[in-house]
Amino acid sequence: MSFTYEAVGATHENLAACPPGFHPLHVRTRIGEGEKVFQRAAEAVLTWEMHRLMGLGITAAADRAAPDVDVTVTLAGVVKAPCRVVWAVEQYRRAGWAYGTLDGHPESGEEAFVVDRTGDGTVWLTVAAFSRPNRWYSRAAGPATRALQHTYARRCGTVLRRLCAPYDQA
Repeated sequence: MSFTYEAVGATHENLAACPPGFHPLHVRTRIGEGEKVFQRAAEAVLTWEMHRLMGLGITAAADRAAPDVDVTVTLAGVVKAPCRVVWAVEQYRRAGWAYGTLDGHPESGEEAFVVDRTGDGTVWLTVAAFSRPNRWYSRAAGPATRALQHTYARRCGTVLRRLCAPYDQA
């Protein structure tokens, strides 16, 4: 399967990247403080655990996010959204990945999930994306699709914060 957009990997250098004709998404959530929170959050993001805890069906070609790993996200047991990881990073203060949409996905674009730890020890999750409808039903839903995407991004932060709470030094 091929990507459904041209700017593959655009979120890698700039989470705010948004090519012309796409809708941007940028949601940043404070997860907690400290190295243990960062490590737990990074592991949950890199292993699909955060997504699974949100109730999404995740079928991935690998146990961990890495470039070229195919992932299918299933929504409500009905809508299948095929994607491919376009980049992944695992550094001392930053970990995460982004996937791009493949043929058959209801949207076209890229979405990144990045955990970072700032100099003061605060751990953040950033969900950033650019997208546009790729199927008749996502076009028909119009602004409701973007509202769902924002709700999804905020829920990622809520789920990850709850998962990391036992490790929080705050």
